[in-house]
Amino acid sequence: MKSRLKYHLLAFAVVAVWGVTFVSTKTLITAGMHPVAIFFIRFVLAYAGIWAYILLARKSRKIWYGWKEELVFLLLGISGGSFYFLTENTALAYTQASNVSFLVCSAPLFTAIFTLLYRRFGKGRFADGLEDVRLGWPLVGGTLLALAGMALVVFDGSRLQLSAQGDLLAIGAAVCWAVYSLFMGQMTREYGAVTATRKVFIYGLLTIIPFLGTARESFSPAILSQPTVWGLLLFLGILASLICFIAWNKVMDKLGNVTSTNYVYLNPVFTLLTAMIILGERMTLLAGIGCAAILAGVIWAGSAGQAPQQKTNQ
Repeated sequence: MKSRLKYHLLAFAVVAVWGVTFVSTKTLITAGMHPVAIFFIRFVLAYAGIWAYILLARKSRKIWYGWKEELVFLLLGISGGSFYFLTENTALAYTQASNVSFLVCSAPLFTAIFTLLYRRFGKGRFADGLEDVRLGWPLVGGTLLALAGMALVVFDGSRLQLSAQGDLLAIGAAVCWAVYSLFMGQMTREYGAVTATRKVFIYGLLTIIPFLGTARESFSPAILSQPTVWGLLLFLGILASLICFIAWNKVMDKLGNVTSTNYVYLNPVFTLLTAMIILGERMTLLAGIGCAAILAGVIWAGSAGQAPQQKTNQ
C-alpha cells in the first residue's frame, strides 16, 4: 500500500500542474499564438529536454523498435500528443475555458468504458495489461460523485454557454486521452517511461507538421519577443510536458490506466485555484463542496480496480 501511495501523490502533483495549463494556454491564445504553434513549440522544448536527459544519464538511445511497436508509438503520439492538444487547444479558442476543462475531464469515463470493452473483447498483451476494473458501485458511484463535484466547481456562479464547435473538440480531446491511456501503461512497462515518452514526443511533432501552415503568424517576432509568452511556453514544454509526461506514464504503469486517469477529475479544481491566485477570483461555498466531492469520488472510484502486476523494463 505504501509503495502505491507515492504514485497516488505523484498523480495528484501532475494533475495539479496540468490544471494550470488551461489558464496558461488560454493566455497564450489571447496573446496571439495559434493552438498549433503552442503545441509545436511545447513539444520541441520537451523533446530537446528529454534527449538532453538521455545523453547526460546515458539512457537507451535506440531509435527503431520494429514496425509493430513503432505503429503503437505512432498511435500514442497522435492520441496523447498532436490530436489531443490540437483539439484541446483549438477548443479553448472557441469556447469558455470552463467548458473545455469540464468536457476534457470526461476522459476517465471514456477510459473506463474502453477498458471494460477491451478487456472483454480484446486479446494479447495490451488487453492483459489493462487494469482489472470491476463495474460496481465504487466505479459508478465514484465517477458520478466526481462528475457532480466537477459541475459545481466549473459552473458555479457562471452560466453555461454552449459552443458546438469548441465543445465537440473538447470531447474529441477526452476520447484521444482515453485511447492513449489504453496502451501507454503497457509500453511504459516494456520500454521504460523515458523511452515511451520520447516516442510520444517525436510522433506528436511529426503528425502536427501538416497543420503548421495555419500558424505562421504565431512565429512572428512581435509575439515571440514577449517575455510572458516564453515564460509560459517553457512552463508548458519543460514542466507540464517533459517532466509531467514521464511521471504520468510511470503512474499509469503502477496504478493502472483507469485509477490514474480518474485523477483528471481534479483538473478543474486546480484551474480554479490558479484563477484565484492569478486573476483574483474567489472560491464560493458550492465550489468548495465541489472540490471535496471530486476528491472523494476519485478515491472511491480508485478502489474499483487493481493494476496488473508485471515486470518493468528500464
